[in-house]
Amino acid sequence: SDLLHRQDAEASARMAAHGLALLDELLPGGGHRVLTHCNTGALVSGGEGTAFAVALAAHRAGRLRRLWVDETRPLLQGARLTAYEAARNGMAYTLLTDSAAGSLFAAGEVDAVLVGADRITADGSVANKIGTYPLAVLARYHHVPLVVVAPVTTVDPDTPDGASVEVEQRGGHEVTELSGPQVPVVGAEAVGGIPVAPLGTQAYNPAFDVTPPELVTAIVTEEGVVSPVTAEALAELCARSRQATTS
Repeated sequence: SDLLHRQDAEASARMAAHGLALLDELLPGGGHRVLTHCNTGALVSGGEGTAFAVALAAHRAGRLRRLWVDETRPLLQGARLTAYEAARNGMAYTLLTDSAAGSLFAAGEVDAVLVGADRITADGSVANKIGTYPLAVLARYHHVPLVVVAPVTTVDPDTPDGASVEVEQRGGHEVTELSGPQVPVVGAEAVGGIPVAPLGTQAYNPAFDVTPPELVTAIVTEEGVVSPVTAEALAELCARSRQATTS
């Protein structure tokens, strides 16, 4: 387990370095204002994380002007986890409701979007926390780069495209109830949360959404950057990674 942790930490550091170099290439001059979604830091990953590790590297280099943190409804991973990690690291950050992201883009306050990935399919489609796809659409409309940061192991060559990803549908109570002061988010249905909708309201609550590769500016991995995102480039990356592992 120590070896796996060390390998994860080393991969995180390489992703951070590759990601920061890419940000500097895409946004010359520094002063990056970065929007992120969900949690991709040390609380959920080895080392300092994936997308969060890139933002943290920019902060340490003096090139992060602002980290915009989506709350990430309904489980609030951004508010509960990412904001905590940003505060702990002394980063300049601001929390916003997910629905406020559009006005933030329209005001010209976002230079780049950094997100993680739960799975990347063979064609480069990115399955990630619900709310990622709307950010990708907003980013494309406003000519803002969207960068996905994830280890090579996230790429699943056996899943051909985004349509092949089975999206988990979670319990509606996560949307219709808020966890109370003494109620943990996990298990809120059993313990009882604070209702925010009429009793019996049906809720649509997918855990993830899928962003097509044409909306992804680049995928950053510990083995390097893929841009533009194509099936051929991802296959080459995976082959290079396997060769490095076996040699």
